[in-house]
Amino acid sequence: MLVKGNPAEELRKLVIEYKATKIYAKKEVAPEEIKTQTEVEEKVWPLNCSFEVFSTSTLYHAQDLPFSIKDIPDVLTDFRRKVEKESEIRDVFVTPKSIKSPSITSMNLPSLSDLNLNYIKMDSRAAIDFIGGENAALERMNYYFDESKLVSNYKETRNQLIGSDYSSKFSSWLALGCISPKQIYHSLKLYEEKNGANDSTYWLVFELLWRDYFRFMMKKHKEKLFFKNGIKKDETKFGPHNQDALMNWINGETGVDFVDANMKELKLTGFMSNRGRQNVASYLCNDLNLDWRYGAAYFEEQLIDYDVCSNWGNWAYIAGVGNDPRKDRYFNIEKQANQYDADKKYRLLWNS
Repeated sequence: MLVKGNPAEELRKLVIEYKATKIYAKKEVAPEEIKTQTEVEEKVWPLNCSFEVFSTSTLYHAQDLPFSIKDIPDVLTDFRRKVEKESEIRDVFVTPKSIKSPSITSMNLPSLSDLNLNYIKMDSRAAIDFIGGENAALERMNYYFDESKLVSNYKETRNQLIGSDYSSKFSSWLALGCISPKQIYHSLKLYEEKNGANDSTYWLVFELLWRDYFRFMMKKHKEKLFFKNGIKKDETKFGPHNQDALMNWINGETGVDFVDANMKELKLTGFMSNRGRQNVASYLCNDLNLDWRYGAAYFEEQLIDYDVCSNWGNWAYIAGVGNDPRKDRYFNIEKQANQYDADKKYRLLWNS
């Protein structure tokens, strides 16, 4: 079933219609999402319906960390070393044998036109055609692990720019809750038992740990991660706002071919490689000297794999107002382009 509207009000209607006594949801940590959850709980509680949340978005459970949330180190390396040494990753929830659901006469989902949306044909250059749902997520994981064994070369290929196989592409399904980090981790452990562990298989876990860290940082610092100065006490110097420069960056019209190619891919497909994201973010913050939050907000609008904690945490990191222990993380765009797109295939693909 799919309904459209204010979450609290629509769920209240469903509780009344189906006489529901419990609502289960993924626990959120960002301020806006917490506000929505609170509104839902306040609407359904008078109807004798409880609202229960579960922490399913992280590899390590917050209760299993070797420090409280307020004492989490503000440097990833310090966090990682202590967590990997002293914490355990829990098992996934046991899959229920059956779920009691109300009888619904029609299971037809509304069409795009019913939702006032237009069909958009996928760009033929897109890295991957993302299809939602748990089945698609499990199919991708099975392909990336067992069928192709691509995960064994992940560390060597993760900075590539073209195609579906240079990285796991799990991020969209993770962001939407179609699959959990623990599912990926335990499946990876089974893969390692059969095929052996190496730096690449560990690096995938390391990337999941990065996601954890940004989520715990959001829980620790809350609204600060949306402030211009982020979690830093020092006043950060950004230049005056330049709308023309911002729009040129958004539309891939900066004149810097590597930046433009990445921004066009994002605009036309909703996706961009990790290497691309770091470069275009650095260009906005350091070369254009614009307020980093414009970039973070545009990514929030465009990304298929948008995750509030990872997106705003990564942007703050690049802008120098987040968890980066280095003061200035500047990417030399020309050097990066020559290193990661030496034959210019990526730039020609998207700038042609």
